[in-house]
Amino acid sequence: MANSASGMAVSDECKLKFLELKSKRNYRFIIFKIENQTVVVEKLGNPDETYEDFTESLPADECRYAVFDFDFITEENCQKSKIFFIAWSPDTSRVRSKMVYASSKDRFKRELDGIQVELQATDPSEMSLDIDHVGECV
Repeated sequence: MANSASGMAVSDECKLKFLELKSKRNYRFIIFKIENQTVVVEKLGNPDETYEDFTESLPADECRYAVFDFDFITEENCQKSKIFFIAWSPDTSRVRSKMVYASSKDRFKRELDGIQVELQATDPSEMSLDIDHVGECV
């Protein structure tokens, strides 16, 4: 269903695949794109893929949304996982595309219950997963 503010719809596949990433851990990452006024799944990353595989999957000159399931070990030696939402908007992408992705981001993110950290990036160097900000053992 389209949102009146942004005019953007979110495909059911987006929500289903995100739930699989969150609960079943079937994927390491999911890349989404806007196509015909609807957010759709573009790529699913296998659980054994790395963060480098993920960043290499993002187009150099087109905007995307993505989620990445980041595993880490805290200073207290606890195994943790955080789900990052990334708004990818490279400097070389078209202005109209940047505007569409920016205006639809919050609406789309609300559809994905369980996002723990949000990043906005224009190039891969801005996407470092900083575990200092993702929490300690509970």
